[in-house]
Formats: sequence, C-alpha cells, structure tokens
Amino acid sequence: MGESDLMLLQGERRESGGGLPRLLGVVSLALGAGALLAPRATARLTGVDDSPAARAVIPAVGARELAHAAGLLRGRRPAGWTWTRVAGDAMDLTLLTQARVGRSGERRRRIALTTAVVAGIAAVDLTAAVRAGRADAARRRAIDMELAVTVNRSPAEAYRFWRELENLPRFMSHLESVRAEDLRRSHWTARGPAGRRIEWHAEIIDDQPNRSLAWRSLPGTRVPNAGQVRFVPAPGDRGTEVRVRLRYAPPAGALGRAVAKLFGEEPEQQVRDDLRRFKQVLETGEVVRSEGSPGGISVRQQVMQRPAQPLRAARR
Repeated sequence: MGESDLMLLQGERRESGGGLPRLLGVVSLALGAGALLAPRATARLTGVDDSPAARAVIPAVGARELAHAAGLLRGRRPAGWTWTRVAGDAMDLTLLTQARVGRSGERRRRIALTTAVVAGIAAVDLTAAVRAGRADAARRRAIDMELAVTVNRSPAEAYRFWRELENLPRFMSHLESVRAEDLRRSHWTARGPAGRRIEWHAEIIDDQPNRSLAWRSLPGTRVPNAGQVRFVPAPGDRGTEVRVRLRYAPPAGALGRAVAKLFGEEPEQQVRDDLRRFKQVLETGEVVRSEGSPGGISVRQQVMQRPAQPLRAARR
C-alpha cells in the first residue's frame, strides 16, 4: 500500500470512530489481567467472594476479556469484536442478577454497584458496535477510482488552479459550490442523484505545492469521501499529467449505484468528464461546447443530443 492509499484511508478510519474500539480493547486488557492475576480480590470487590463457582467463573471471564483485547487492539474486524463484547456484557449482567438472589448487606451492595458499572460499559460497547458496523458497511460499498488527464500547462499552473478550491465547480458538474473556511477546511455543496442536495465539510490532509493535494470529509458527513490529485510532468515536455484518485461511500450502497447508472450518473464517467472540462478550462479559460452537446450524461440528456448546427447568423 502506497503513501496515497494510506492518506485516503485515514479519513475512513477517522469517520468510523476507530479510537473507541481501541479504547475498549485497553479496558478489556485491564479487566482481563485483573481477573486472571487477582481472582480473589476481584471476587471480593464484586461481592461474590462467598461463591465457590466464582473461582472458576472469574478466570474464565478474564480469559474472555483478554481475547477481546487482542482482537480490538489488533484493529481487525472491530465490528465483530465489539459485538462479542456486547454478548459478554449480557452474560455478565445475567450472572450478576443471579448473584444478587439470596444475598444481603455489603455483598448485595457490591453486586449492585458492579451491575451498574457493567451496564454502563455495555451501553458504550453497544454504541461502539453500531458505529463499527456502519463503518464496515461503508467500506464494503465504497467506490474507489483513479483517472488521469494530460493538460498543456505546467505542474505549478495546474496545482494553483486546483488549490483555489472555489474553482472546482467550474469543471466538476455535480458541485454547486466550494467555500474555503480557512487554509485547510472548506464547505462543499453538491447535487446528488435525483437532484438531492448534499453538503459536507472537508479538510486538506496533505499539501505539497506544485506536486499533490489530498483531502477528506470530516466526521458526520452523509457521504464519507477522500481524494488526492497529483501533478506530474508529462513525458516529452507535453505539459502535466493530472492524476486523480477518489474514494467515497454512497449512502444507498449497491442499489444506489445501480439507480445512478440507470440515470446516467455513473461516478467514473462523471469524473472522466470533469477532468476533460478541467483540461479545457485550464487551456482555454472555459469549457468548450458545441450547441448540440448534451447537458450531461443522463438518459434524457443523451436522447436530446443531436448534430451541431451552424449559428443562424453564420448560415445567412
């Protein structure tokens, strides 16, 4: 995996709230170590030190927590491991409820306190599991594309034009506006499928003047996305090769992609057309169109396409 891949994945990991599963992994490590290294103290603290079964149950719970810690701290399949913690919490709450039966006094108070603590942890575990599950679903439906175009301009010129983020709607047809809020953050407004408006905030995560620019959406956006554009001198002194990589997760998943293609809004084709318009704007100052060109790539717009005709004044 290259540097650009790592940068694009940073936004995805941040969006998934990846820090919470790791924090729960640390909690599991502490609980598991305590239960295995000091089972008697753990039994006394939780109020079940008078139970013979606790001698076997507490080390078993400790081993389970260490397994959770290993899975969560490795960072693989966080959704699966957080759901196993939820299942473990349910088991612990069941055992604690049974342990309260027949006990009174100080032991009953300790069991009640332990039950409240485990219930609080279970709520956090459930939140983490739901978030991790959503992040996994977003990764599965993510669209990843990489396209390039050669422009007859220097890398510095191409970089400067792209770095002025307000220029992007001039050639990206789906964008309505991009407003820079400071040197790194910006607000984007786009037209989605069926004319729906989508807005999000983004930040620049890597900026190498005249060479490359990378950005990602901030947490909370409806369409998590990240991108990178590189400006590479073209062979033979033919200008600049502009290489763009985009990664985003549409909210409707595979069904949304199928509907978008049906209406001519195929993402890769959109980006290809955007790069063609970028080339035209950079080289000529405007998007070059004939009067017969369609206004887009939807079925309706393509049906309206016809051969270009000379202007009326020119035909006279």
